[in-house]
Amino acid sequence: MPKLPRFAGVDRAVDIFKEVGKEFAVVKNPTYIHPPFEFYPLAPKINQPRGKIIGIVQDMDGTTTTTEALCLHSLEYMVRKITGREDRIRWSGLDREEDYPHIIGNSTTRHVEYLINKYREDIKTENFKKSYLTAALWTLALGKDRGRKREVRNNITNMGLRKLLEDKLFYSIIQARDFKTKKYTSSMETLLEKYKNRLRLKNFTDKVRGAVDIYYQRYHEILAAIDEGKGEKLSQELLLDSKKRLIEPMPAVAIFLALVKGWLGEKLALFYEEMRDYLLSHPQLNYEKEELAPYRLRLASLGRHFQKNPAKIAVVTSSIEYEANIVLTEVFNVICRQIESWPIAEEDKRALIDRFDNYHNVFDSFITASDSSEIRLKPHRDLYSIALHQMGIRKTQFRNVIGFEDSESGTIAIRAAGIGLCVAVPFADTRGHDLSAASFILHGGLPEAILAHNLFVLPR
Repeated sequence: MPKLPRFAGVDRAVDIFKEVGKEFAVVKNPTYIHPPFEFYPLAPKINQPRGKIIGIVQDMDGTTTTTEALCLHSLEYMVRKITGREDRIRWSGLDREEDYPHIIGNSTTRHVEYLINKYREDIKTENFKKSYLTAALWTLALGKDRGRKREVRNNITNMGLRKLLEDKLFYSIIQARDFKTKKYTSSMETLLEKYKNRLRLKNFTDKVRGAVDIYYQRYHEILAAIDEGKGEKLSQELLLDSKKRLIEPMPAVAIFLALVKGWLGEKLALFYEEMRDYLLSHPQLNYEKEELAPYRLRLASLGRHFQKNPAKIAVVTSSIEYEANIVLTEVFNVICRQIESWPIAEEDKRALIDRFDNYHNVFDSFITASDSSEIRLKPHRDLYSIALHQMGIRKTQFRNVIGFEDSESGTIAIRAAGIGLCVAVPFADTRGHDLSAASFILHGGLPEAILAHNLFVLPR
């Protein structure tokens, strides 16, 4: 490409775009950002297996773990608080078909913008203000993420409540750190009466600021409980299902990670039945037992391939580091318990449990929203570009990298980062997404990628 000008008119800009790609993504920015959208040239799709895979990038929520349930709960909690729709009989909650495609996979700000816009006629100002003050107090008193506390203080100032930060009663509540006493209730009523007319909720941006803080307060409240070992109890209370957890690995994640790091070798063949049975029982797949049987023979070879050529792997998430750390720690605790029942020798189990004791032993790069900014999260390419750079993978090697994502915005971000072999692994909550940016759409997730597609490595 010839030397680029520092500035370009429309005609020259069009010529430049023609030189850098044939397919582009139009990415919308949050409403408070200029310009309203950006164009990204997308890497050409790769639809053929590779001779070698040197790197893998994968999303956390929905691809590695099932934390979408926690995010969706927190978003719904936020809507209930600001609209007064606390009664679950009168309002069953967010709509899976209509709402979910807009509140999974993008940044939190984009999710909240959608919900504020949709439910704007139902917002009750008094409820919003009370919920906002409660969320701000909780975050400053009990929140453990410094960045979140800093954001809350900034929002308090930007929403006209600077004097609240100097109020002795406000700080007495924070120092007490107890939100269940009659004294707290009385103090909250006093603060609400004193500051409710100063709290600005007139424009869309202010409502989004406040709603984001309410969302994060609930999300972090639950994360703190999980971090204290209360995850199983909370899962039963919130999901009303004794078999499900708010945070757990997606199917075959542990097998997948152990495989690509080269830790399973020929023992990968021992997991054939587990992956086969998952694909046969999947409601959206139509595999036959006889169709999958021949794939058993190449599993040992695939395991040997990665044993000789282990791949670098990055987990990439739009969650902040504090959140991702708790989530992955919980996921790897569950993985270690899963390994206990694997069909391998006890000494092999012990070796793998030692490796999975800490997720940093597995991932070569760990990229979160804390590495960038809320305005540069998926579908922007930034997080994936940072991951590729951290793993030391050059642009000339991108053709030998796989990207796994479960959402529309994630698949766009992967392609925009230069990865043509983009694999969508949608689950129940993201099946309504437009996943056309991906080269492959595998409803069977990682088991299907390994068993039916040989993890996109040429069979040997």
